[in-house]
Amino acid sequence: MSTVRAFSTCTARHLVLSGSTCRASRSLAAGLGQINLRGLATSAEGPLRKTGLYNFHVVNGGKMVPFAGYQMPLAYGSVGQVASHSHVRTEAGLFDVGHMVQSNFRGRSTTAFLEWLTPSSLKSLAPYTFTLSVLLNENGGIIDDTVITKHSDDAYYVVTNAGRRDTDLAWFKEKLEEWNASDRATGGQVEHEVLEDWGLVALQGPAAAQYLQAMTSFDLRELTFGKSAFVPIEGFNLHVARGGYTGEDGFEISIPPSQTAEVTQLLCNAPVQLAGLGARDSLRLEAGMCLYGNDLDENTTPVEAGLTWVIGKERRETGNFIGAEGVRKHLKDGPPRRRVGFIVDGAPARQGAQIYSLQKELIGMVTSGIPSPTLGKNIAMGYVKSGFHKKGTEVDIDVRNKLRKAVVTPMPFIKPNYWRG
Repeated sequence: MSTVRAFSTCTARHLVLSGSTCRASRSLAAGLGQINLRGLATSAEGPLRKTGLYNFHVVNGGKMVPFAGYQMPLAYGSVGQVASHSHVRTEAGLFDVGHMVQSNFRGRSTTAFLEWLTPSSLKSLAPYTFTLSVLLNENGGIIDDTVITKHSDDAYYVVTNAGRRDTDLAWFKEKLEEWNASDRATGGQVEHEVLEDWGLVALQGPAAAQYLQAMTSFDLRELTFGKSAFVPIEGFNLHVARGGYTGEDGFEISIPPSQTAEVTQLLCNAPVQLAGLGARDSLRLEAGMCLYGNDLDENTTPVEAGLTWVIGKERRETGNFIGAEGVRKHLKDGPPRRRVGFIVDGAPARQGAQIYSLQKELIGMVTSGIPSPTLGKNIAMGYVKSGFHKKGTEVDIDVRNKLRKAVVTPMPFIKPNYWRG
């Protein structure tokens, strides 16, 4: 790792106020009032946590809201949610995702342990490659969705959701104790390290690669979608993964606590704009990606959620993972409901809106919905009874006590722009 460079809040404030392009006006555009905060900004029972970039956000005009137990920026200055969304689609945006839980798992039996916790095929995953996966309960319901990066057979970097922090960490602790006490760990016990207070930022958009390439000697053309590497960036040696939560090309960059503010400052100059939760939510929904708590929960299996592809093909019949019986039942018999996308006429359908067949039968519920800034149409995702999930199926959605016409539409709603070489 590179030499640690201390970077105080006062130094960050001086850089911003003395002309950094990250600076923004503190007035918020009226358009922010149109953002649907249900399921996006969340209340917290205890004191809200802060990422290492909290002061940075405030200095840059961040509109801070509670989200997943943290104070996080909804938007910045006078840049509205739609403008921020569009800038990421056409240029590049930088998101603070340091609220996510970053972990290392190490030990000779780590691959087997994580293949017990998830249905994914990790043995065949190449080093420095990542995959979306799910943590499952005993019934096959989704405890959380997660991104797992394999560094080697005995070393993995895992990112889980902030809103599931307490649940996930308790689950890891319980299952680690069970695993390490069993004969399955005779080849070597597994250790779990939480990377507390580490930064994580997502540089997203078609201009992201060119911007980052100017800061490193590493040839980013070699870092295709789904790959990661330790990349030298202006003297820092940082873990960089090519992917993200927007449907655009981009990078997620993990940063040690003492370096987070300085690295973020380096990454947010023109054409990059700071972007917040509002844009992140609309971008991910256009890309057909799930938000845990809205679109996924412990009563939903990966088959129902349209995530069968995260289940390794060789594990679908014989894999020994937690929740396998419930998953296999849905694979064999078909799930009772399925996650689908919709184009909705008239007003946008929001989370909780009920879905009816044309014969007035209640068949499901919307879990996420917005007016799409890119398409100029109302889009949504939700769950419907199997049989009503096919492309082109017409349904009615109750939006504010008025039935609106909607059509089942394949996701993602926009064409992804991932760099595959």
